[in-house]
Amino acid sequence: MPIPTVSSPRVAALLEKMRGRARGRLIFAIDATASREQTWEIACQLQNQMFEEAAKIGGLEIQLVFYRGADEVRQSAWFADGGELARRMRSIRCDAGTTKIARVLRHIRKEHAHEKVDAAIFVGDACEESPGELYDAASGLAVPVFLFQEGDGLAMYVNDRGGFVVPHPPQTVEQVFREIARLSHGAYARFDSGAAAQLGELLRAIAAFAVGGLTALSDLRTDAARRLIAQLK
Repeated sequence: MPIPTVSSPRVAALLEKMRGRARGRLIFAIDATASREQTWEIACQLQNQMFEEAAKIGGLEIQLVFYRGADEVRQSAWFADGGELARRMRSIRCDAGTTKIARVLRHIRKEHAHEKVDAAIFVGDACEESPGELYDAASGLAVPVFLFQEGDGLAMYVNDRGGFVVPHPPQTVEQVFREIARLSHGAYARFDSGAAAQLGELLRAIAAFAVGGLTALSDLRTDAARRLIAQLK
């Protein structure tokens, strides 16, 4: 299901105005572990469409980050071409391993310390790390993280003996993702094929925020922008 373009004259005028400004910088992070393999083709289509939407927005540089396998976390160079990022995304294959969200958050912090990062997007379906470690990594991040959750389930983490345990008290993946969003002053949303139309709007809203902040986001006056503003406040 293709993501529709936003044809509102107000949106078009705002994006045209944004093209003349300094570039915003957006990190796009993806869980590529085996738990996403069954839905990877659908996810690839949605994520590619999101990259293609990003390509239509001027004034935005994007870096792709993904993790998979036992100890693999990779990042691309910074690109202003969303099409190039879509091609990189299509080359990624899932590999069994645990989540590495804390490493992603630390990478975002490191990139921001080197040069300002305006926003980050994370797409994932699981949390296999201590929520406390993730909350510590998200606190004071200075980069709003917009988390898109695929699927549903309980958060868990690996203990010292290599077994998975559920935190006490138990927390769902959604609760953990929402708390990371809150601590980083970002936002949370679902990620599935039924939300395809909304994802296009949400990406445009996040991109507008990355380039022009809350003022640009408010100027969009779309449902997606209003939902993000409600969470960002």
